[in-house]
Amino acid sequence: MTIHKEGRRLLLTLLLILFALNTGLWLSGVTDWLRWGVLAASVFFYLLILQFFRHPKRHTPTGEGLVIAPADGKVVVIEETEEPECLKGKCRQISIFMSPFNVHVNRSPVEGCVRYYRYHEGKYLVAWHPKSSTENERTTLVLETPQKQLVLVRQIAGALAKRIKCYVKEGDQLHAGEEFGFIKFGSRVDVFLPLDAEILVNIGDKTKGGEQIIARLKSS
Repeated sequence: MTIHKEGRRLLLTLLLILFALNTGLWLSGVTDWLRWGVLAASVFFYLLILQFFRHPKRHTPTGEGLVIAPADGKVVVIEETEEPECLKGKCRQISIFMSPFNVHVNRSPVEGCVRYYRYHEGKYLVAWHPKSSTENERTTLVLETPQKQLVLVRQIAGALAKRIKCYVKEGDQLHAGEEFGFIKFGSRVDVFLPLDAEILVNIGDKTKGGEQIIARLKSS
């Protein structure tokens, strides 16, 4: 397992700060219990941040019509809804909530060409709030599959997530399971599918981004 590029500079800076802090304490005249207490707290805090930026390899299943989980997390929404920004019609929505303890790499749910991309500034409501999909800071990405079906993916910032990264632009080609973005410190990813898509997960299920099949698109 490797460390994601979004965390490398932060982790190096944090390591230097914590090293300087603990070195100063050990060279000062403070009591031993304070030295050991701060050292233990520093190690715990650093490991907590380190695990957030882990970037494990994933093995994506292949097959026509498969929709792969775009993120690690918990399924919090499965519903029929109206998508007004790009699809402009009724579709099936699957939402995955990513806690600070999940891997936060975002992966393409299908193979396809990026036909639409927009970044929207917004609020920082908790990621499971019903209005977070339309009011929070977010990105919208629409992929057209080789079978000409449209799949919309939306990265949504949460109460802690203050930075969304998306590495693609319109015209790019993505493979299913390929990394396309990252969100820091708690967030949500929505996937909007055609109405006739077969949903293969339930609310409350835990997902594994890039590996787990969450739906199947009907052949056109």
